[in-house]
Amino acid sequence: MDKVNVLGVNFDNKTFNQFQNEFIGRLNEHESTFIVTANPEIVMAANENPEFMKILNDDADYITADGIGIIKAAKMLGTPLPERVTGYDLFTWLMKVADERSLRVYLIGAKPNVIHAVQAKIGRDYSGIRLVGAEDGYFDEDLDLVACRIERTQPDLVFAALGSPRQEELISILRKNLLPALMMGVGGSFDVFSGIVKRAPEVFQKAHLEWFYRLVSNPTRFKRMTVLPRFVMDVQKSKKRKK
Repeated sequence: MDKVNVLGVNFDNKTFNQFQNEFIGRLNEHESTFIVTANPEIVMAANENPEFMKILNDDADYITADGIGIIKAAKMLGTPLPERVTGYDLFTWLMKVADERSLRVYLIGAKPNVIHAVQAKIGRDYSGIRLVGAEDGYFDEDLDLVACRIERTQPDLVFAALGSPRQEELISILRKNLLPALMMGVGGSFDVFSGIVKRAPEVFQKAHLEWFYRLVSNPTRFKRMTVLPRFVMDVQKSKKRKK
């Protein structure tokens, strides 16, 4: 089974290594590639927003299971996915690839202090990367104009940290314009990559409790976490309908 459907979103049934191999192949061929790393929040948002669902299922080339909730939901539905593939892990791996290959990278999103810290880290630790653009997410222009600005730099990789669905809306424009780059929405990855926000300790990662660590570290996320019980309930309803 190439795809696994969780509440209408079609996830790719691949391991992290399989994604790596395919992404390297597409980078080598300069193929326009749109990657989404979807967690339960994104799935629920897509169920409430038909245009967002269309972007995910019609425009994206790959959708990975970013979140243990997706893995558990797929198993509950009788169509298990092999493993969790997080946006942050893909992002940091692709940054290493860019460093080794001297690729052209465009970064967009996060707060001004965060993007400045990311630039500093790249200059210090990823000197092989050719950073052709780095801007924060606080712009007023229409996304089509932003897309044109990105296209002019001829990047090999584009990472958008604008939050969903805005980051996917921007990448969808670039994908439809056939920008020959590998493009991915990365949510809060710039904050962690810069060191401004700490990633959950390994013990939390291995226990699949990163969400709990983030909640304890930042209680303002509580309102966002209320989507999780609704996600579980909807998966249970979907399972009953399949019987």
